[in-house]
Order: sequence, then structure tokens, then C-alpha cells
Amino acid sequence: MIIKWLGHSAFQIITEHNLKILIDPFISNNPSCPVKVEEVQADIILVTHGHQDHFGDTMEIANRTGAVVVSNHEHSVYLSQQGFDSWGMNIGGNIKFQDINITMVNATHSSDMDFIEEIGAGGSSCGFIIKLENDRIIYHSGDTGLYGDMRTIIRDIYHPEIALIPIGDRFTMGLMEATIAVEWIEPEIVIPMHYNTYPIIEQNPLEFTEMVESLNTGTKVVILEPGEYYEE
Repeated sequence: MIIKWLGHSAFQIITEHNLKILIDPFISNNPSCPVKVEEVQADIILVTHGHQDHFGDTMEIANRTGAVVVSNHEHSVYLSQQGFDSWGMNIGGNIKFQDINITMVNATHSSDMDFIEEIGAGGSSCGFIIKLENDRIIYHSGDTGLYGDMRTIIRDIYHPEIALIPIGDRFTMGLMEATIAVEWIEPEIVIPMHYNTYPIIEQNPLEFTEMVESLNTGTKVVILEPGEYYEE
């Protein structure tokens, strides 16, 4: 299994069965993304919310690859109207795609669609719990602040072993809040995201590593540069 960071909150996960899962594909206008949008492959695209730095190149990639797009109900309706194979969900729901299970969970963030000419209502922002074919469980939090579900629903019900969480502050959790999130979730691995794309969300991930290590929870921080990947 490979988890490749494409910068910001965009990840491509390649499973043991070579299934390509793309999350928040902000590629072409992402100054930190090292690949071209036409190079990105996907079988399924997960969209956490409607902001352009997350919805990104969803439609272009889905049109080229034929990928299924999974999003909240409101975005799914919009995508279906554009002719895409879109599967709508809502908080607490589950879907099965081939041999993986996807659960939509809460995130505390706005979600209006700002990638269209007139900003449209975008329903609720979300995160995803992804259970792979080998039963490894990945949590992509989406853009979110710290919230209590992380130490109850996320940890106690879903038990994610790998967590992808923002540290950039201003629009999401900062270093302190992200460290508390790690303490609450107790993952084996945490990969920080949504930082250093722009000066306004500049952070030092080494400082985050030190803060997490001070918890003595055993969680390992994996810092990636855009284009790098974690493999197991």
C-alpha cells in the first residue's frame, strides 16, 4: 500500500490490489503539487468539501479516467447534473467500492462550492474513514478544527491506524490542536497535511513531530514532501 502526498490535502492511495484512491485532487492550481493533472490516475475520487483547493480538478480527472466520485449529497447532485458517475453520501453513511469500505465522518468546516461562478450551497464538510482490502484503516480528516468526535467516534468506533490531518492553522487546526487530535485518535502513523502551500498556512512540521513525540503515545509522525510517499 502506498500513500502519496500531492501537496495541500491531496493524496493518492494505491492499495495492495492496485486500486487508485484519490482524495481532494487540488492539482493544477496547487503551487506545491509536483505532478501535472494529466498524469494523475484514479479509480475513485473522494471529495471532502466544496472549496476549490479541495474539489480542485475532480471533474477533469473523473472525465479522463472514468473514476467514480464520492462526495456529500449536495456535491453529488451537482456532479450528476454535469454527467459524472457520482455517489452521494452523508455523515455516518458507508459505501462499498470493490473491496474497500468508505465511511463519511464529520468535519468542522464550511463547504460551499466556491469553484463555480456564483458560490453555491455545498452541504456539510466531511472526512473519510477508508478500510482497505488488507483491513488497514486510514482517516483523512478533511479540513477541520479540533472536535470531540475524534476521541470518541473516530478513535473508539473506527480505530484508524493511519491519520492524515491538517496542521496549517488559520483555516484548520494548528500545531497545538493537531497534536491534541493525535492524542485523542491514537493512530500508529500520522501524516500532516494542509500546510506550507501558501505563506498564510506556513508551519514547521518538525515542530509538530516534537510535540507528538512528547505525548509518548507511540504515534510515528511521517513527514512527506509533495510527491513523496509512505509505503507499507
